[in-house]
Amino acid sequence: MDDVISQRELRNNSAAVMDAVENGETFRITRNGVEVAELRPITRRRKLSAEELVTRHRRLAHVDAAAMRADADAFFGTEDRVGEDDPWSRPRG
Repeated sequence: MDDVISQRELRNNSAAVMDAVENGETFRITRNGVEVAELRPITRRRKLSAEELVTRHRRLAHVDAAAMRADADAFFGTEDRVGEDDPWSRPRG
């Protein structure tokens, strides 16, 4: 449940309020009795291990590059397509 505190209470007890936020609490801040803001912890994602990244990568859907190229050519056309001498091309696989 969110705690409701006044702007003055936030100002006078900012260190304690920030400690509580750091520990997961959320506060709704009022000014003249009207709620104007919410102070809550930032949700941070933990870093994934190499093994977790590999596992996620293996779960990705297979992309058929030839079918994707055919769809793109059908939609955009081939007139402005860069040729085989494209200096920015990379090996596909």
